[in-house]
This record gives sequence, C-alpha cells and structure tokens, in this order.
Amino acid sequence: MSSTVSIRLDETSKQQLELLAKSTQRSKSWLAARAIQAYLLQEAEKIRLIEASLARASSPDAVFHSNESVMEWLKSWGTDNVKPAPCK
Repeated sequence: MSSTVSIRLDETSKQQLELLAKSTQRSKSWLAARAIQAYLLQEAEKIRLIEASLARASSPDAVFHSNESVMEWLKSWGTDNVKPAPCK
C-alpha cells in the first residue's frame, strides 16, 4: 500500500527530476520514491554502524590510542622509516 506525500523542490532539482523521468521513461513519483528509499537505507546503515562502533568503544576490551601516537605513525607513511601501527 502506498500513500501520497508532497515535497517542495527548488527549480533546478525539479528540472533535473523531469529530465531524468523523461530519459528513463519513469514517472517523477517513481524516481522520487526510489531516491527516498535509497536514502533511508543509507541513513539506517550509517546509524547501525555508529551504534556498533559505540558498542565496541564501550566494551571492556576496547583499546584507545593517543592522537600523538597515531599522528606519529601516519607522518611516517611514505618515508624510508615507516613506524609500526599503534596496537594493544
């Protein structure tokens, strides 16, 4: 089941949507619905990854490194003396 939603688009986006609809022989509504679905999936995945990262960071065995140790390691990249990555 579907329902109707109204959105406001700036003129440029509206024209781009009309051109895409014409070139793909799809309706503007079909394209907008697919774009919204893709956006919602993308944002849900971002939230899932953030929550997983927060859970890992909160675990008792989480390991953190100082900015200085990481920067020292990164600055050694591309040199003849690449330092080992900070680790546990």
